[in-house]
Amino acid sequence: MKSNVLWKTFLKDAFICSLGAYGGPEAHYGVFIDQLVVKKQYLSEEEMVELIALTGILPGPSSTQTLVAIGYKVGGPLLAFLTLIVWALPVILVMTLLSFLWQFFNSVNLTTDIMRFISPMAVGFIALAAYRLGTKVITSSMTAILFLFGALTTYLIQSPWIYPTVLLFGGLVSVWLSKEKNLFYKISVKPPWVYLGWFAFFAMTSLIITFIAEVPLLAMFERFYRYGYLVIGGGQVVVPLMYGELVEINQLMTSQQFLTGFGLVQGLPGPMFSFSAYAGGIAASTYGPLIQVASALLSGVAIFLPGVLLIFFVYPIWEEVRRIQGIKVALKGITAVAAGLIGASAIILLQRNGVTLPNVSIVLLTTALLYSKKVPAPLIVVFMIALGLIL
Repeated sequence: MKSNVLWKTFLKDAFICSLGAYGGPEAHYGVFIDQLVVKKQYLSEEEMVELIALTGILPGPSSTQTLVAIGYKVGGPLLAFLTLIVWALPVILVMTLLSFLWQFFNSVNLTTDIMRFISPMAVGFIALAAYRLGTKVITSSMTAILFLFGALTTYLIQSPWIYPTVLLFGGLVSVWLSKEKNLFYKISVKPPWVYLGWFAFFAMTSLIITFIAEVPLLAMFERFYRYGYLVIGGGQVVVPLMYGELVEINQLMTSQQFLTGFGLVQGLPGPMFSFSAYAGGIAASTYGPLIQVASALLSGVAIFLPGVLLIFFVYPIWEEVRRIQGIKVALKGITAVAAGLIGASAIILLQRNGVTLPNVSIVLLTTALLYSKKVPAPLIVVFMIALGLIL
Protein backbone atom coordinates (compact mmCIF):
# COMPACT_ATOMS: atom_id res chain seq x y z
CA MET A 1 0.00 0.00 0.00
CA LYS A 2 1.11 3.56 -0.68
CA SER A 3 1.59 6.37 1.77
CA ASN A 4 1.82 10.13 1.14
CA VAL A 5 -0.17 9.85 -2.06
CA LEU A 6 -0.59 13.04 -4.05
CA TRP A 7 -4.29 13.90 -4.10
CA LYS A 8 -4.21 14.90 -7.78
CA THR A 9 -2.70 11.50 -8.62
CA PHE A 10 -5.41 9.63 -6.76
CA LEU A 11 -8.16 11.79 -8.26
CA LYS A 12 -6.74 11.15 -11.73
CA ASP A 13 -6.91 7.42 -11.03
CA ALA A 14 -10.48 7.78 -9.74
CA PHE A 15 -11.37 9.60 -12.98
CA ILE A 16 -9.76 6.79 -15.01
CA CYS A 17 -11.99 4.38 -13.09
CA SER A 18 -15.04 6.44 -14.03
CA LEU A 19 -14.12 6.26 -17.73
CA GLY A 20 -14.02 2.47 -17.66
CA ALA A 21 -16.90 1.80 -15.30
CA TYR A 22 -19.75 0.23 -17.27
CA GLY A 23 -22.27 -2.43 -16.30
CA GLY A 24 -23.19 -1.84 -12.66
CA PRO A 25 -21.41 -2.27 -9.29
CA GLU A 26 -19.81 -5.66 -9.94
CA ALA A 27 -18.20 -4.44 -13.17
CA HIS A 28 -17.12 -1.25 -11.38
CA TYR A 29 -15.36 -3.38 -8.77
CA GLY A 30 -13.43 -5.03 -11.57
CA VAL A 31 -12.24 -1.61 -12.77
CA PHE A 32 -11.35 -0.55 -9.21
CA ILE A 33 -9.33 -3.70 -8.64
CA ASP A 34 -7.49 -3.31 -11.93
CA GLN A 35 -6.65 0.38 -11.46
CA LEU A 36 -6.48 0.99 -7.71
CA VAL A 37 -5.33 -2.40 -6.37
CA VAL A 38 -3.27 -4.17 -9.04
CA LYS A 39 -1.75 -1.16 -10.84
CA LYS A 40 -1.52 1.52 -8.14
CA GLN A 41 -1.71 -0.51 -4.90
CA TYR A 42 -3.66 2.02 -2.87
CA LEU A 43 -5.02 -0.94 -0.89
CA SER A 44 -4.77 -4.74 -0.89
CA GLU A 45 -7.16 -7.23 -2.46
CA GLU A 46 -8.32 -8.25 1.01
CA GLU A 47 -9.11 -4.66 1.96
CA MET A 48 -10.98 -4.17 -1.29
CA VAL A 49 -13.15 -7.23 -0.70
CA GLU A 50 -13.83 -6.07 2.86
CA LEU A 51 -15.04 -2.72 1.54
CA ILE A 52 -17.20 -4.44 -1.07
CA ALA A 53 -18.75 -6.54 1.69
CA LEU A 54 -19.25 -3.49 3.93
CA THR A 55 -20.99 -1.42 1.25
CA GLY A 56 -22.97 -4.51 0.23
CA ILE A 57 -24.95 -4.33 3.47
CA LEU A 58 -25.39 -0.53 3.50
CA PRO A 59 -28.15 1.39 1.72
CA GLY A 60 -27.00 3.47 -1.21
CA PRO A 61 -24.90 3.19 -4.37
CA SER A 62 -22.48 0.43 -3.37
CA SER A 63 -19.71 1.01 -5.93
CA THR A 64 -19.78 4.76 -5.26
CA GLN A 65 -19.55 4.11 -1.53
CA THR A 66 -16.62 1.74 -2.10
CA LEU A 67 -14.67 4.31 -4.15
CA VAL A 68 -15.47 7.09 -1.68
CA ALA A 69 -14.27 4.87 1.19
CA ILE A 70 -10.98 4.29 -0.66
CA GLY A 71 -10.63 8.06 -1.02
CA TYR A 72 -11.31 8.39 2.73
CA LYS A 73 -8.62 5.78 3.46
CA VAL A 74 -6.06 7.55 1.27
CA GLY A 75 -6.68 11.15 2.28
CA GLY A 76 -9.53 11.58 4.74
CA PRO A 77 -13.02 13.07 4.32
CA LEU A 78 -12.06 15.95 2.01
CA LEU A 79 -10.37 13.66 -0.52
CA ALA A 80 -13.34 11.30 -0.21
CA PHE A 81 -15.67 14.17 -1.16
CA LEU A 82 -13.47 15.17 -4.10
CA THR A 83 -13.42 11.54 -5.20
CA LEU A 84 -17.22 11.58 -5.31
CA ILE A 85 -17.15 14.74 -7.45
CA VAL A 86 -14.68 13.26 -9.94
CA TRP A 87 -16.59 9.96 -10.07
CA ALA A 88 -20.19 11.13 -10.29
CA LEU A 89 -20.39 14.75 -11.47
CA PRO A 90 -19.37 14.24 -15.15
CA VAL A 91 -22.03 11.61 -15.85
CA ILE A 92 -24.65 13.58 -13.87
CA LEU A 93 -24.02 16.56 -16.15
CA VAL A 94 -24.28 14.35 -19.23
CA MET A 95 -27.56 12.82 -18.04
CA THR A 96 -28.89 16.31 -17.30
CA LEU A 97 -28.19 17.28 -20.92
CA LEU A 98 -29.74 14.05 -22.21
CA SER A 99 -32.97 14.85 -20.39
CA PHE A 100 -33.41 17.50 -23.11
CA LEU A 101 -32.30 15.23 -25.97
CA TRP A 102 -34.03 11.96 -25.09
CA GLN A 103 -36.33 12.02 -28.13
CA PHE A 104 -33.42 12.36 -30.58
CA PHE A 105 -31.46 9.48 -29.06
CA ASN A 106 -34.56 7.35 -28.89
CA SER A 107 -35.28 7.94 -32.58
CA VAL A 108 -31.80 6.96 -33.83
CA ASN A 109 -31.23 4.01 -31.43
CA LEU A 110 -27.68 5.28 -30.95
CA THR A 111 -26.98 3.38 -27.74
CA THR A 112 -28.27 0.12 -29.23
CA ASP A 113 -26.06 0.40 -32.29
CA ILE A 114 -22.82 1.59 -30.72
CA MET A 115 -22.95 0.04 -27.25
CA ARG A 116 -23.74 -3.56 -28.24
CA PHE A 117 -20.36 -4.85 -26.96
CA ILE A 118 -20.27 -2.83 -23.73
CA SER A 119 -22.23 -5.35 -21.66
CA PRO A 120 -20.07 -8.37 -22.61
CA MET A 121 -17.01 -6.19 -22.02
CA ALA A 122 -18.32 -5.50 -18.50
CA VAL A 123 -18.60 -9.26 -17.96
CA GLY A 124 -14.87 -9.50 -18.69
CA PHE A 125 -14.13 -6.97 -15.94
CA ILE A 126 -16.32 -8.90 -13.51
CA ALA A 127 -14.87 -12.30 -14.42
CA LEU A 128 -11.27 -11.20 -13.87
CA ALA A 129 -12.22 -9.48 -10.61
CA ALA A 130 -13.88 -12.69 -9.37
CA TYR A 131 -10.77 -14.69 -10.31
CA ARG A 132 -8.37 -12.28 -8.60
CA LEU A 133 -10.48 -12.03 -5.47
CA GLY A 134 -11.09 -15.77 -5.37
CA THR A 135 -7.37 -16.52 -5.37
CA LYS A 136 -6.95 -14.22 -2.37
CA VAL A 137 -9.93 -15.13 -0.19
CA ILE A 138 -10.13 -18.92 -0.75
CA THR A 139 -7.57 -20.04 1.82
CA SER A 140 -9.30 -23.10 3.31
CA SER A 141 -12.05 -25.61 2.66
CA MET A 142 -14.46 -23.41 4.63
CA THR A 143 -13.80 -20.32 2.50
CA ALA A 144 -14.03 -22.43 -0.68
CA ILE A 145 -17.45 -23.73 0.41
CA LEU A 146 -18.62 -20.21 1.31
CA PHE A 147 -17.38 -18.92 -2.07
CA LEU A 148 -19.50 -21.54 -3.85
CA PHE A 149 -22.40 -20.90 -1.47
CA GLY A 150 -22.36 -17.19 -2.27
CA ALA A 151 -22.16 -17.82 -6.01
CA LEU A 152 -24.89 -20.48 -6.15
CA THR A 153 -27.29 -18.73 -3.78
CA THR A 154 -27.19 -15.40 -5.57
CA TYR A 155 -27.39 -17.12 -8.96
CA LEU A 156 -30.49 -19.10 -7.98
CA ILE A 157 -32.18 -16.33 -5.95
CA GLN A 158 -31.75 -13.10 -7.88
CA SER A 159 -33.30 -10.70 -5.38
CA PRO A 160 -31.87 -7.56 -3.72
CA TRP A 161 -32.38 -8.87 -0.18
CA ILE A 162 -30.25 -11.94 -0.80
CA TYR A 163 -26.97 -10.01 -1.02
CA PRO A 164 -26.75 -8.63 2.54
CA THR A 165 -28.30 -11.85 3.85
CA VAL A 166 -25.63 -14.18 2.45
CA LEU A 167 -22.82 -11.78 3.43
CA LEU A 168 -23.95 -11.79 7.05
CA PHE A 169 -24.45 -15.55 6.91
CA GLY A 170 -20.86 -16.02 5.73
CA GLY A 171 -19.58 -13.98 8.64
CA LEU A 172 -21.66 -15.88 11.20
CA VAL A 173 -20.55 -19.26 9.84
CA SER A 174 -16.92 -18.22 9.99
CA VAL A 175 -17.22 -17.13 13.64
CA TRP A 176 -19.24 -20.23 14.59
CA LEU A 177 -16.65 -22.61 13.14
CA SER A 178 -13.70 -20.74 14.61
CA LYS A 179 -11.77 -22.46 17.38
CA GLU A 180 -10.22 -19.26 18.64
CA LYS A 181 -11.15 -17.88 22.06
CA ASN A 182 -11.84 -14.35 23.23
CA LEU A 183 -12.93 -13.28 19.79
CA PHE A 184 -14.87 -10.21 20.92
CA TYR A 185 -13.87 -7.52 23.38
CA LYS A 186 -14.64 -3.89 23.98
CA ILE A 187 -12.79 -1.15 22.15
CA SER A 188 -13.06 2.60 22.30
CA VAL A 189 -14.45 4.27 19.20
CA LYS A 190 -15.57 7.82 18.52
CA PRO A 191 -18.31 7.70 15.89
CA PRO A 192 -18.58 10.85 13.73
CA TRP A 193 -22.20 11.43 14.73
CA VAL A 194 -22.42 14.64 12.72
CA TYR A 195 -22.77 12.67 9.45
CA LEU A 196 -25.54 10.48 10.84
CA GLY A 197 -27.21 13.63 12.12
CA TRP A 198 -27.16 15.23 8.67
CA PHE A 199 -28.46 11.98 7.18
CA ALA A 200 -31.48 12.06 9.51
CA PHE A 201 -31.93 15.83 9.14
CA PHE A 202 -32.28 15.71 5.35
CA ALA A 203 -34.61 12.70 5.53
CA MET A 204 -36.98 14.16 8.14
CA THR A 205 -36.91 17.79 6.98
CA SER A 206 -37.63 16.99 3.33
CA LEU A 207 -40.48 14.68 4.34
CA ILE A 208 -42.06 17.30 6.61
CA ILE A 209 -41.73 20.17 4.12
CA THR A 210 -43.19 18.19 1.21
CA PHE A 211 -46.06 17.07 3.46
CA ILE A 212 -46.85 20.67 4.41
CA ALA A 213 -46.26 22.46 1.10
CA GLU A 214 -46.17 21.44 -2.56
CA VAL A 215 -42.81 22.79 -3.79
CA PRO A 216 -41.74 20.92 -6.96
CA LEU A 217 -37.97 21.07 -6.41
CA LEU A 218 -38.20 20.11 -2.74
CA ALA A 219 -40.57 17.28 -3.62
CA MET A 220 -38.05 16.05 -6.19
CA PHE A 221 -35.22 16.21 -3.62
CA GLU A 222 -37.26 14.24 -1.08
CA ARG A 223 -38.21 11.62 -3.66
CA PHE A 224 -34.67 10.92 -4.85
CA TYR A 225 -33.11 11.22 -1.40
CA ARG A 226 -35.57 8.54 -0.28
CA TYR A 227 -34.53 6.31 -3.18
CA GLY A 228 -30.95 6.71 -2.00
CA TYR A 229 -31.53 5.37 1.51
CA LEU A 230 -34.15 2.71 0.73
CA VAL A 231 -32.07 0.73 -1.76
CA ILE A 232 -29.30 -1.78 -1.12
CA GLY A 233 -27.32 -3.00 -4.12
CA GLY A 234 -26.84 -0.24 -6.67
CA GLY A 235 -28.52 1.19 -9.75
CA GLN A 236 -30.19 -1.96 -11.05
CA VAL A 237 -32.13 -2.21 -7.79
CA VAL A 238 -33.29 1.40 -7.61
CA VAL A 239 -34.63 1.51 -11.19
CA PRO A 240 -37.81 -0.56 -10.51
CA LEU A 241 -38.56 1.68 -7.51
CA MET A 242 -38.18 4.79 -9.65
CA TYR A 243 -40.31 3.33 -12.43
CA GLY A 244 -43.17 2.49 -10.09
CA GLU A 245 -43.35 5.95 -8.53
CA LEU A 246 -42.35 8.24 -11.42
CA VAL A 247 -44.16 6.46 -14.25
CA GLU A 248 -46.99 4.34 -12.86
CA ILE A 249 -48.09 6.22 -9.72
CA ASN A 250 -47.31 9.91 -10.28
CA GLN A 251 -47.11 9.80 -14.11
CA LEU A 252 -44.30 12.36 -14.19
CA MET A 253 -42.97 10.78 -17.40
CA THR A 254 -43.94 8.16 -19.91
CA SER A 255 -42.63 4.61 -19.97
CA GLN A 256 -40.86 5.38 -23.25
CA GLN A 257 -39.06 8.39 -21.73
CA PHE A 258 -38.01 6.35 -18.71
CA LEU A 259 -36.72 3.35 -20.68
CA THR A 260 -34.88 5.57 -23.16
CA GLY A 261 -33.00 7.19 -20.29
CA PHE A 262 -32.22 3.83 -18.74
CA GLY A 263 -30.83 2.66 -22.07
CA LEU A 264 -28.71 5.81 -22.33
CA VAL A 265 -27.16 5.41 -18.87
CA GLN A 266 -26.26 1.82 -19.70
CA GLY A 267 -24.10 3.20 -22.49
CA LEU A 268 -22.29 5.74 -20.29
CA PRO A 269 -19.44 5.18 -17.84
CA GLY A 270 -19.80 5.92 -14.15
CA PRO A 271 -22.42 5.17 -11.50
CA MET A 272 -25.88 4.07 -12.62
CA PHE A 273 -27.42 6.25 -9.91
CA SER A 274 -26.68 9.13 -12.29
CA PHE A 275 -29.86 8.04 -14.09
CA SER A 276 -31.62 10.11 -11.40
CA ALA A 277 -30.43 13.32 -13.09
CA TYR A 278 -32.16 12.32 -16.32
CA ALA A 279 -35.32 11.20 -14.50
CA GLY A 280 -35.43 14.34 -12.38
CA GLY A 281 -35.01 16.51 -15.47
CA ILE A 282 -37.73 14.75 -17.44
CA ALA A 283 -40.10 14.83 -14.44
CA ALA A 284 -39.77 18.63 -14.23
CA SER A 285 -39.74 19.35 -17.98
CA THR A 286 -43.18 20.99 -17.88
CA TYR A 287 -41.86 23.79 -15.61
CA GLY A 288 -39.42 25.20 -18.17
CA PRO A 289 -35.71 24.68 -18.92
CA LEU A 290 -34.29 26.41 -15.82
CA ILE A 291 -36.40 24.36 -13.43
CA GLN A 292 -35.62 21.24 -15.49
CA VAL A 293 -31.86 21.78 -15.11
CA ALA A 294 -32.21 22.55 -11.39
CA SER A 295 -34.39 19.48 -10.87
CA ALA A 296 -31.94 17.24 -12.75
CA LEU A 297 -28.93 18.42 -10.76
CA LEU A 298 -30.82 18.36 -7.46
CA SER A 299 -32.08 14.82 -8.12
CA GLY A 300 -28.56 13.69 -8.99
CA VAL A 301 -27.19 15.11 -5.75
CA ALA A 302 -30.09 13.84 -3.64
CA ILE A 303 -29.80 10.17 -4.59
CA PHE A 304 -26.07 10.03 -3.78
CA LEU A 305 -26.25 12.07 -0.59
CA PRO A 306 -27.63 9.52 1.94
CA GLY A 307 -25.25 6.74 0.88
CA VAL A 308 -22.24 9.07 1.06
CA LEU A 309 -23.25 10.42 4.48
CA LEU A 310 -23.62 6.83 5.71
CA ILE A 311 -20.18 5.80 4.46
CA PHE A 312 -18.66 8.92 6.06
CA PHE A 313 -20.25 7.80 9.33
CA VAL A 314 -19.50 4.09 9.06
CA TYR A 315 -16.00 3.98 7.55
CA PRO A 316 -14.06 5.55 10.48
CA ILE A 317 -15.87 3.16 12.86
CA TRP A 318 -15.10 0.28 10.50
CA GLU A 319 -11.38 1.05 10.55
CA GLU A 320 -11.40 0.56 14.33
CA VAL A 321 -13.88 -2.33 14.58
CA ARG A 322 -12.16 -4.45 11.91
CA ARG A 323 -9.16 -4.83 14.25
CA ILE A 324 -11.22 -6.93 16.69
CA GLN A 325 -10.25 -10.59 16.32
CA GLY A 326 -13.87 -11.74 16.01
CA ILE A 327 -14.46 -9.27 13.18
CA LYS A 328 -11.28 -10.49 11.44
CA VAL A 329 -12.58 -14.05 11.67
CA ALA A 330 -16.02 -13.01 10.37
CA LEU A 331 -14.42 -11.16 7.48
CA LYS A 332 -12.86 -14.39 6.20
CA GLY A 333 -16.34 -15.76 5.60
CA ILE A 334 -17.84 -12.47 4.43
CA THR A 335 -15.12 -11.84 1.84
CA ALA A 336 -15.34 -15.41 0.53
CA VAL A 337 -19.07 -14.99 -0.01
CA ALA A 338 -18.54 -11.53 -1.59
CA ALA A 339 -16.12 -13.00 -4.13
CA GLY A 340 -18.72 -15.66 -4.92
CA LEU A 341 -21.35 -12.96 -5.49
CA ILE A 342 -19.13 -11.26 -8.03
CA GLY A 343 -18.46 -14.53 -9.83
CA ALA A 344 -22.18 -15.29 -10.06
CA SER A 345 -22.92 -11.78 -11.35
CA ALA A 346 -20.60 -12.39 -14.32
CA ILE A 347 -22.58 -15.49 -15.32
CA ILE A 348 -25.94 -13.77 -14.82
CA LEU A 349 -24.97 -10.73 -16.88
CA LEU A 350 -23.60 -12.89 -19.69
CA GLN A 351 -26.82 -14.92 -19.82
CA ARG A 352 -28.95 -11.77 -19.90
CA ASN A 353 -27.01 -10.51 -22.90
CA GLY A 354 -26.98 -13.89 -24.63
CA VAL A 355 -24.38 -16.66 -24.60
CA THR A 356 -23.41 -16.11 -28.24
CA LEU A 357 -20.05 -16.50 -29.94
CA PRO A 358 -19.54 -12.70 -30.35
CA ASN A 359 -20.41 -12.03 -26.69
CA VAL A 360 -18.22 -14.83 -25.34
CA SER A 361 -15.38 -13.69 -27.60
CA ILE A 362 -15.65 -10.13 -26.24
CA VAL A 363 -15.64 -11.45 -22.66
CA LEU A 364 -12.50 -13.52 -23.29
CA LEU A 365 -10.75 -10.68 -25.15
CA THR A 366 -11.52 -8.16 -22.39
CA THR A 367 -10.36 -10.57 -19.68
CA ALA A 368 -7.12 -11.29 -21.55
CA LEU A 369 -6.36 -7.60 -22.13
CA LEU A 370 -6.99 -6.76 -18.48
CA TYR A 371 -4.97 -9.72 -17.26
CA SER A 372 -2.01 -8.62 -19.38
CA LYS A 373 -1.99 -5.24 -17.55
CA LYS A 374 -0.79 -3.63 -20.78
CA VAL A 375 -4.00 -1.96 -21.95
CA PRO A 376 -5.74 0.69 -19.78
CA ALA A 377 -9.43 0.13 -19.13
CA PRO A 378 -10.59 3.34 -20.92
CA LEU A 379 -8.81 2.21 -24.11
CA ILE A 380 -10.64 -1.11 -23.96
CA VAL A 381 -13.92 0.80 -23.70
CA VAL A 382 -13.04 3.00 -26.68
CA PHE A 383 -12.10 -0.09 -28.70
CA MET A 384 -15.43 -1.80 -27.92
CA ILE A 385 -17.44 1.31 -28.85
CA ALA A 386 -15.48 1.64 -32.12
CA LEU A 387 -16.04 -2.06 -32.83
CA GLY A 388 -19.79 -1.64 -32.27
CA LEU A 389 -19.85 1.38 -34.59
CA ILE A 390 -17.92 -0.42 -37.35
CA LEU A 391 -19.95 -3.60 -37.20
